[in-house]
Amino acid sequence: MPQAGNSFIDEQAQLLTKSIVSSLLQHQPRMATMSSLCIRSFWTLVLVSLIAVSVPPAGAWDPLDPNGNILIRWDIMGWTADGYVATVNIINTQQYRGLKSYQLGWHWGKKEIIWTMQGARATEQGDCTRVPTTPPPHSCISTPEIIDLQPGVAYNQQTANCCRNGVISPVAQDPKNSISSFQITVGRSGNTNTTILIPEKLTLKSPDPGYTCSALKKVLPTKFPSPDGKRNTQAYVTWNATCAYSQFLAQKAPTCCVSLSAFYSSKIVPCMDCACNCAPNSTSEGLHQLPGTDQTCVAPNDKKALQMALTTGKKAPNLFCTKDMCPIKIHWHLKENYKEHWRAKVTITNRNLQQNYTNWNLVLQHPNFVNLTTSFSFTQKALTPYGDVANDTSLFWGVKYYNDMLMQAGAEGNVQSELLFAKDSYFTLNKGWGFPSRVYFNGDDCVLPDAADYPMLPNGSTKVRGGLVVILCTLLSAAISLTSLF
Repeated sequence: MPQAGNSFIDEQAQLLTKSIVSSLLQHQPRMATMSSLCIRSFWTLVLVSLIAVSVPPAGAWDPLDPNGNILIRWDIMGWTADGYVATVNIINTQQYRGLKSYQLGWHWGKKEIIWTMQGARATEQGDCTRVPTTPPPHSCISTPEIIDLQPGVAYNQQTANCCRNGVISPVAQDPKNSISSFQITVGRSGNTNTTILIPEKLTLKSPDPGYTCSALKKVLPTKFPSPDGKRNTQAYVTWNATCAYSQFLAQKAPTCCVSLSAFYSSKIVPCMDCACNCAPNSTSEGLHQLPGTDQTCVAPNDKKALQMALTTGKKAPNLFCTKDMCPIKIHWHLKENYKEHWRAKVTITNRNLQQNYTNWNLVLQHPNFVNLTTSFSFTQKALTPYGDVANDTSLFWGVKYYNDMLMQAGAEGNVQSELLFAKDSYFTLNKGWGFPSRVYFNGDDCVLPDAADYPMLPNGSTKVRGGLVVILCTLLSAAISLTSLF
């Protein structure tokens, strides 16, 4: 996290960054006629420059969700003989990234203990011999780690917004389930504003690493309006912290890739080789170890080896053996071109043999999303991270009880939808304009094919027209080379 002394500089840099990105996104459709190579060079330079200028090395600012993070709010609601009772809220303000199974941890400032908990539990009780009471404390460990309770626990163990096995939904997809809460009774901590200490070294997992949390800080006490809105009560003390996500911390490798095709070309552009991992040297029958991991894969057509692994007690394979080795593949197909509309088909395929994806979501960025008219079998919501800037990003997820689950790889391991767009003055099928410029699955950035490999129109020319464009591309390429030296 940035040092406190640099907070003003960091804040001003991020405001400048957001202003620049806002302007670029507003004019992005006008760039559609540039060559795909030049577009890639342009955006690469922009991103390299923005990251170098405005984002701290440990930062995780997302240009498609600039205000998204996890807010930890710790409200002290009452005092006890040796401590306090607090309600802890984990609030997800991320538009499209959820928590699969949260684990919240911290270091106590003194020798605090947890007498009781509702809505969650500590994973370790620890040594409570120093507190000889009956019943013993819930946890005496100095570094507790808290997890949510399962659905359906006894009513006297529940509290509001709890007991979903740690699943916290993205706020744009499911705002009602974007908060998780628990109540904690803390002892041996002091029971006044001046004797209690703020917990330190906050950590958040989902359940894997990926979030970096700020320190809890004292803020104005939270106010709670009455149902009729005519009276406010408030917490005695409130502490806040924010946790920001970084895919680099969460995953050593990407988790999804994109393939492309179009009605005007017989060429199908596959996911890039080694997009998520490199395939084993051999993909013949049997299980194969993935380089540098403890995972194994099986050839997609080797049904015998797959069945034996799943039924004989041997270690089951993690994935099908493919050239890209990605658990999730997104395929975008340009399907139809009408007089006033055009149509694309999106297919999400699960190739992970050990995981079903429940309540998945997909983020697509394309300059024509402002003219999206219909999503035929996915729920769709426009994302507007920069307010009144023309929308070029949409969030999609499955319809409840129909296609909201991506089942384990196999016959039921895919979901698909068709998207219908109205044409505007910027519409073109040249230079790969009809394909998305960015794809996220469950909040993780997916690997796109190289722009030079995109399906081109049969009568398309590979020559770049206009001396200005040639000069611009040359300058951008040179600038990118220079930035790589720093």
